Formats: sequence, C-alpha cells, structure tokens
Amino acid sequence: MLRRKAYEYLSEWKNQKTKKALCVTGARQIGKTTLIREFGRQNYENFVELNFVTEKDAGAIFSGSLDADTIITNLSAYTRRPMEPGQTLVLLDEVQECPEARTAIKFLVEDGRFDYIESGSLMGVRHKEVASYPVGFEELYRMYPMDFEEFLWANGVQPSTIDYLRDCFDRLTPVSQTVHETMKKLFLSYIVVGGMPEAVQLYVDTHDIAKVAALQTDILELYRLDISKYAQGNDKLKIRAIFDSIPSQLNAKNRRFVLTDVDANGRQLRYANSFEWLAQAGVALPCYNVSEPKAPLALNEKHSLFKLFMGDVGLLCAACMENVQFSILQGDLEINMGSILENVIAQQIKSAGLSLHFFDAKKYGELDFVIQNGLHIELVEVKSGKDYKKHAALDKVRKVKEWQAEKAYVFCQGNIEEEDGVTYLPWYEIMFLQLDRLPDTMKFEVDISALP
Repeated sequence: MLRRKAYEYLSEWKNQKTKKALCVTGARQIGKTTLIREFGRQNYENFVELNFVTEKDAGAIFSGSLDADTIITNLSAYTRRPMEPGQTLVLLDEVQECPEARTAIKFLVEDGRFDYIESGSLMGVRHKEVASYPVGFEELYRMYPMDFEEFLWANGVQPSTIDYLRDCFDRLTPVSQTVHETMKKLFLSYIVVGGMPEAVQLYVDTHDIAKVAALQTDILELYRLDISKYAQGNDKLKIRAIFDSIPSQLNAKNRRFVLTDVDANGRQLRYANSFEWLAQAGVALPCYNVSEPKAPLALNEKHSLFKLFMGDVGLLCAACMENVQFSILQGDLEINMGSILENVIAQQIKSAGLSLHFFDAKKYGELDFVIQNGLHIELVEVKSGKDYKKHAALDKVRKVKEWQAEKAYVFCQGNIEEEDGVTYLPWYEIMFLQLDRLPDTMKFEVDISALP
C-alpha cells in the first residue's frame, strides 16, 4: 500500500484516551477507504466494514431504534464478524448514503465498546439529509490527494534525501546541483501524474503517462457523473459548467474566475451554492481575495473575487485537452505553466492544513498567495520563468509597515537563496511549508483574589 501521512493521524486518534468517532472526508478516489482498511487490519483484532453504496441492505441496520444495543445486535447479525469490545474497529463507508448512521454515531460512541470511523466523499453536499448531527461525538478529518512528499515516497526516494532537502529548507542553504536537477524533474512528474493514488501507483508500475492520462480522464468523468447524480435540480448544469471551465479560467491572464465566461447573464448570488458544492465535494479549491494581507485573513475575504483551482493538478493537466504532459516533462515551461504551477502550489498549501487566499489591488498589484500561519502572515509568489527575481507587487506590499508580513517566499526554478528579505525556494521545497501546530495545552487562569 502507498504510504500516506493520514495513517499517522489515524494512529494518534486511536491512542486518545477518550475517543470520538472519526469522520474522514474528501474527494472520491483519493484513497480514504484503502487507508482505513489497512489501518484497521494492522491495529485491531477485528475489523468490520459496511459500505452503504455496494451493500444496499446495510442501511436497514439503522432503520429502527437507534439505541446502541439494537444497532450493535443488528450490525453483528448482518456482518457475521466477531466484535470484541476494545479490539474492534467499525468502518461506515460512504456514510452519506445512510444519514441515519451518522445520527446514530452519538449513541454508539456513548456506548464505548468499539471504535468507529465514518468515511464519505460527498458528505458536505448532502448535509441537509442528516436529521441530527452527532455534535461532540465526531472528530472531522479531511483527506486530500497525495502531496509531493508522499509522491516521493511512492517513487522510492530515500528518507535521507528528504531529510537533506528539509535541512536545506530550514537552514536556507542551496541544494547540491545534482539533487536539485533531479528534484525538479520529479516535481514536473508530480505535476503531470498528480496525487490520485491509483494514478500514482500506475505511474510507479509502468511510467506510462498515456495510461495515467487515460485513468485521470476516467476520474474526471466519475466526478461529472457525481454532479449529475447528487446535485439538486437546476444546480446540475451550473455546477457542471463551472467544473468544466476551471482549466480555461486558470489559463486566463489573471486566473480569476469570471462568471460571465460561463453564463453571460450570471450573477454571483445565483451561483454561490454551485461553487460551494464543488468545494465541499473536494474537487475544486477556491482561493479568495483579501482586502488586506493581514491577520485574520478570514475577516478580509472578498467572496466576489476568487480563483478556482482543480483539487488535483494531474487532473487539471488531463482536463486541458492539449497534450501538455509531454511538454511539461521535457521542461517546456511556456505552455500554460503559470496556471499549472499555481494549481500545484495551491494543492500543497491546502493539504498542509493552510487556507487559500490571494491579494490583488490596483495600487499594489497581485500576490499569488497570502498565507496565515497562526497569527503570522506569509507572502508567496510562484514563478515559472527565469526572471523570478522580478516581483513588483511583492516589493510594494512588503513596504507597508502596518501589514508586516512575517516571511516572503518566491517558489521558482532556481536554487535556495535569500536576498533583500525575500527567500527564493525551488518549487519542490513547497512540501516543507507546514501549518504550525498549536501546543497540546494552552492553560489560562485569571487571578480573582483582588475582587471584592
């Protein structure tokens, strides 16, 4: 099985003294079920799985009383699998197809005999069907396609090499030229293959890009079928039109999503639910403009001005329909490379647990990404050409004292370098840009002894 970082998260969840049910969400075909199965078989004496898509009768387990004893009796009878308290993991897969199971989680967690993981691909777009959410009894975890570091693991890159690259990132020392050139080629391979596990495995096994592209086309069609099946009423056509227009919208000069290119008479308010559907389904990544590049970014969002990236860069390449893969692998960075590079960087930022924002104002120009890491603001530019040290907008924004960005990065084809307060990093070093984790404890106590 392909190594995934999510496995470590599952291990941390299992080791919690007081566990909630774990609800794993994310787009289709990103490896959720495969990962959970492997984790269950390696870490529990008993593993029980229900799939509400392939097992149409499984929903009947939750059709009557939702008390724990009744459900567990029905579950044991249906699966005919041993279920030993404290040694059993129950997977409720494609749980969006059985809203009653989501409601029942509260009672099963309170019962405490077994551990539960829910998994689903379209849970966010079918939330209205759940009668009562198990608030306080469910821990949400969102998975994404394989990131670049996971791609390197799959391709046999040694841990010592990744440690060396991380050390270069931390110390801001150049990567040796031989390693640098090889890593650039691997990163270009990742752009074409993307992070869908089946596509990555096919590439590792065959190195046949034509086969990978054919598989990616099938996944894109699966996403379109999901739109037809799960979107409501008139939203089907809107969502499909938005999804199919993502490559051309990103190829535009400023890469911002222009609704009138989809519908000449379109209004943002009428399409808001359609954009949200694609984001919740995990197939698209919205990146909102901010009025000012300062914390908290969420309060500065302008939802009327945004970019819409594909959830996986390999799927974006397949959707371009221009046979761009071969040119990219040959290092031809002229063909639409700016938009594709922005997409892969956006994908890495999002999978690291960071939110996507950009800044665009007439007075300053456009910054590709503005990242809030804790209370710190980091500015990110993505360059495809050799003139990556020209960044007028970045220079102007950094001069504004009240914004005071913590760091300024330019991801480019050059080596690691720091100059005039700007850090230049090779594209592949994006894998080390991580969310700062909160401390395990944050105790705060007010001394009230002075009160009367």
